[in-house]
Amino acid sequence: MAKTFYHFLMKYRHPNPKDEISQFANDAYEDHSFPKTSENYEEISSYLELNGSYLQSMMVFDEAWELYLLSEG
Repeated sequence: MAKTFYHFLMKYRHPNPKDEISQFANDAYEDHSFPKTSENYEEISSYLELNGSYLQSMMVFDEAWELYLLSEG
């Protein structure tokens, strides 16, 4: 069973985030509506475009998604 994107992202959580992905992980953790069970790029991307005001740029999500794909490879 593949890890969900949310589960993958949580390994980047950090009390003092040093980069945008860590900040994204912290913010996603605080976002109780985040699609935690999804492994679908379009679903998560659409959600973030509508609700991810904490995300400085969708490029951060795309970068995290690439790392997710590599880790699931």
